Amino acid sequence: MTDVLSTYGQNPLLSMSQAPTSAKSLQQAKNLEQAKETAQDFEAFFMTRMMESMFEGISTDGMFGGGSAEKIYRSMLFNEYGKVMAKTGNIGISDDIMETIIQMQEAKSSNAL
Repeated sequence: MTDVLSTYGQNPLLSMSQAPTSAKSLQQAKNLEQAKETAQDFEAFFMTRMMESMFEGISTDGMFGGGSAEKIYRSMLFNEYGKVMAKTGNIGISDDIMETIIQMQEAKSSNAL
């Protein structure tokens, strides 16, 4: 991670506006962006599943709610809530996951040498 930090500064994702000049720098920037996207996707998935389990025991009024349509809508709603929560970064799961992904990539690249 030290070579990535030295290339992009202390916060590699915020400093990516600096144009990388070498092919290695371009690949590092691409890897960072993919790691960030993957980490956010995982956090969104985690938050969605957490909300689904929270609302699992709540019953709806049979006359004006419930049924398969509500189940589908609720699932889609939780999915979107999870995506929004992951993008805001307030939970912080994606930061830890992204750091782990970068460490795994560095370990893999150092073993390949």
